[in-house]
Amino acid sequence: MAVLLVLMLAASGVPSPLYRVYQEEFGFSSGVLTTIFGIYSFALLASLLVVGGLSDHVGRRPVLTAAFVLEAVSMALFLYADGVGWLLTARVVQGLATGALTSTLGASLLDLQRGDRPLGPFINSAAPGLGLSVGAVGAGLLVQLVPSPTDWVFGVLTVVFLLAAVGTVLLPESSPRLPGTLRSLRPQVHVPPAHRRAFLVALPLLVACWALGGLYASLGPSLVADVFGIDNHLVGGLLILALNGTGIAGSLALRTSPPEQALLVGALVFTVGVAGTLVAVFASSVLLLFTAAVVTGFGFGAAFLGAVATITHGVAPGHRAGLLASVFVVGYLAFSVPAIAAGIGAGEFGLTRTTEVYGAAVAVLGLLAVAGLLRARRTVGSLAPAERSEVLTPAQLPG
Repeated sequence: MAVLLVLMLAASGVPSPLYRVYQEEFGFSSGVLTTIFGIYSFALLASLLVVGGLSDHVGRRPVLTAAFVLEAVSMALFLYADGVGWLLTARVVQGLATGALTSTLGASLLDLQRGDRPLGPFINSAAPGLGLSVGAVGAGLLVQLVPSPTDWVFGVLTVVFLLAAVGTVLLPESSPRLPGTLRSLRPQVHVPPAHRRAFLVALPLLVACWALGGLYASLGPSLVADVFGIDNHLVGGLLILALNGTGIAGSLALRTSPPEQALLVGALVFTVGVAGTLVAVFASSVLLLFTAAVVTGFGFGAAFLGAVATITHGVAPGHRAGLLASVFVVGYLAFSVPAIAAGIGAGEFGLTRTTEVYGAAVAVLGLLAVAGLLRARRTVGSLAPAERSEVLTPAQLPG
């Protein structure tokens, strides 16, 4: 199940280095580029809202099997794309599949972990950085080394996801089935009352982290090429690796810390890293840009682990997928809407100015999260529910 999680996240990261390839081939603007990027998130949101909690009612295995088949269809659409319309369709289908997979895979790992070795939380928090990094860097390498990179990438992934669908059928079912299947399909975001205070405190940081991830995933390679003058697709993929890859280190370093401590430390480190990114853009220093991305990524991993662990601490087994879906609804809104706005702003005001304004807004959100957490700890003590049964962390991501 962990391998399938990393595979899904890698596929969501694959298109990032290829956006500029398609842009050069089909001749569309930065605004269209970020629209192609963002429409994926809207489709994913729709999927999360409708079927995010479905596996709590029908079981994990049927949802995973259907979603992997749909993921294979999206890879085939990328493979045969010959214009913007095809790319938009492929991203919509991929978003629908990924939305169903995101909460279901995360909940499945928590179902299957051993009581004496609870590896689910660490795998869930480290997998996004690993998967997105592998996908982005692998695609960047193929762009530089092979004549038809999109054929190689999406041809192989189509076959792999079909095999994943077959393999999922052979896995054991891991979740009890709750009543209310049809009712669960009504679009909704539901956070149980016991988890709402933690959700609100962590909300600014969730938005900040995902918004910055959206900027890097959509316009990061363009930033390297247009602002820093490095026209190399691999370098653009390495920038995404610098952010997402070090997120693994952040999750690993604070995996045994109390969730609220991880949240606070991660928020501070993340904000410092974003400030470094602003300085790098202002000074046109690519070395500082990568250094800041590493620092930001470390804070991202620690903060995301802490935020979602705090929010989902003690959630009942039959409500895991639903609560994770609510967290990811917020995340993917932040992942997509600001990135689309940045793409439009880049066309009007330039990529440098847009990045500076965007980064400043993200840094302010990080500081708001720090202030909110400190205030909550002074006034109400721990944010976690009174009854603590286990800590849950997310399957993520951001492609």
